[in-house]
Amino acid sequence: MKRTHLLLVLIVLVAMGGMACKTDNSMPQPTQSDSTKSANRLRIRVGSHSFTATLLNNATVTAFKAKLPITLSMKELNRNEKFADLPTSLPTNAVNPRTIQAGDLMLYGANTLVLFYETFQTSYSYTKLGHIENSQGLATALGSGNVSVTFELE
Repeated sequence: MKRTHLLLVLIVLVAMGGMACKTDNSMPQPTQSDSTKSANRLRIRVGSHSFTATLLNNATVTAFKAKLPITLSMKELNRNEKFADLPTSLPTNAVNPRTIQAGDLMLYGANTLVLFYETFQTSYSYTKLGHIENSQGLATALGSGNVSVTFELE
């Protein structure tokens, strides 16, 4: 009798636990990849040109996004990049990428934002923030001198 009673109590507890975990799936829930994807898209505006970058998911990007939107006067360097110092430092995790790709958005040191518009080999270390999805026309839009660039989340 005790065994039957114990078995009955156990069955009731399992059944109640299953009902407590039931969810209503009548409305589609956004997947983590959908929300992460939209939260990690950056619009980069240079004059009348606009480019879309996909940001990485790291502490540097989180701190960078907290500063957006931001417009920076970016200076020309080495005919392959534009750079600007941010008002405050960001967390870093610098590594040498060996090859910089046109469209890479990186942090040099703790507060220098760098937008690369040419592909080349490097011996320097950077913290990668993201990459422009289609960098065609980026070099032309940035021009050969200093330029004002706006960074904002999409």
